Amino acid sequence: MLRRVLLGMSRSPQIKKAVSSLPVSSGIVARFVAGETAPEAVLATEKLVSNGLNVTLDHLGEDVTDLAAAQATADAYLDLLKKLAAAGLTKNAEVSVKLSAVGQALPGDGEKIALENARTICLAARNAGTTVTLDMEDHTTTDSTLGILRELRQDFPETGAVLQAYLRRTEADCRDLAHAGSRVRLCKGAYKEPESVAFQEKRQVDKAYVRAMKVLMNGAGYPMIASHDPRLIAIAGALAERANRRPGSFEYQMLFGIRPEEQLRLAGLGHTMRIYIPYGEDWYGYLVRRLAERPANLQFFARSLISKK
Repeated sequence: MLRRVLLGMSRSPQIKKAVSSLPVSSGIVARFVAGETAPEAVLATEKLVSNGLNVTLDHLGEDVTDLAAAQATADAYLDLLKKLAAAGLTKNAEVSVKLSAVGQALPGDGEKIALENARTICLAARNAGTTVTLDMEDHTTTDSTLGILRELRQDFPETGAVLQAYLRRTEADCRDLAHAGSRVRLCKGAYKEPESVAFQEKRQVDKAYVRAMKVLMNGAGYPMIASHDPRLIAIAGALAERANRRPGSFEYQMLFGIRPEEQLRLAGLGHTMRIYIPYGEDWYGYLVRRLAERPANLQFFARSLISKK
């Protein structure tokens, strides 16, 4: 119930205004968000890469309904990629893009605008020596996102996909995407979805996650296992071993600020461990979804609300 309430909060403009106006969250935001600017994101990337970790960077923002804002987001990615290349980080750092942040939700030609902006980002990433992964959002955008992915992969086959295990359709989508050269990030899902399209109970979601992992691990693609759950991580390792996958033929992914010791442990075992780094001014929705995923973080959040910082 608490998780559902928090997910509802993530899109409440009234609560967003109240929380964003507080001298907040310095603690909680700094824990989960690398900063508000590209230089801060690059600095966070440098620190992680120096510790043997890989990175994917997300310029925060979604549901853009203004053409200028969509273009500004695309430009922000181009600037970020230039800075990553200048710092020599593109061997270990890629970018994650939400299509709704680059125009997908615009009326009329939204999909076309998002595709063109994503194509521009993919070209810049390739020229910089790295790749792009298309983030997945709520279920109403799934077909559109996968359609844009198919278009992009005609010219940029290295473009990564994201699938959310709690959606009832995901096992079938995994089968479609588990082909050679296909990079697929599997996460649980962090949006409030109706029962008709998504599993609601943790046990159901976990089982769906394992079924999807089996498909990806036994496929010809490159699975990216995005989870902080120790049990699911252990199962992923067992499935990889059973499928004769060696380190480097798949990777683990975790969020910036969550289980850093485990991140280093997995990297120390020779696995590719990629950290999802969000940055930017539009941190509210991202933050609330992180709280919803692990409500124990609420205590940390409450302390930050009364902090003098």
